Amino acid sequence: MAAFTESADTESADTLYAGELEIRLSEGLVLATGRALTLSVREFELLVVMARRMGAIVTREELFSAVWGGELREGDRSVDVYVSKLRGKLEAAMPDRRFIHTHPGFGYRFQPQPSRNVHIEATGS
Repeated sequence: MAAFTESADTESADTLYAGELEIRLSEGLVLATGRALTLSVREFELLVVMARRMGAIVTREELFSAVWGGELREGDRSVDVYVSKLRGKLEAAMPDRRFIHTHPGFGYRFQPQPSRNVHIEATGS
C-alpha cells in the first residue's frame, strides 16, 4: 500500500504524495505517473482536503465547508458530483488504482489501493 508523505525537501515542501500521485499545492497541479491531470479548482481542492487526511473518512459537510466555505444545505449534492468527477479523472489516469472510497452515510476516504478490477483480472476470479 502506498504511503502518503509531505516532502521534507524545502523546495518542494508544498507537495503531497500518494504513491505515484503527486499533488503540487502552490502550483495547483496534480501529476499521475508524471502526467498532468486537468482538474477544476473545486476538484483540486477536494483532492487536497482528502489527501491531507489520507485513510480517514471525511464527511460531506467537512468537504463542503473546506472547499465551498459554507454550510452544506440539505439536498445539496455538490460534493457528490465533484467527488464523482474527481474519482473518474484519477481512475482514468491510473486505472490500476482506486483512490476515493465511498462510505455511505459517513463520507469519503482517500487511500490509493489496487483496483478491484485489476485484482480480478490478475487472479482470474
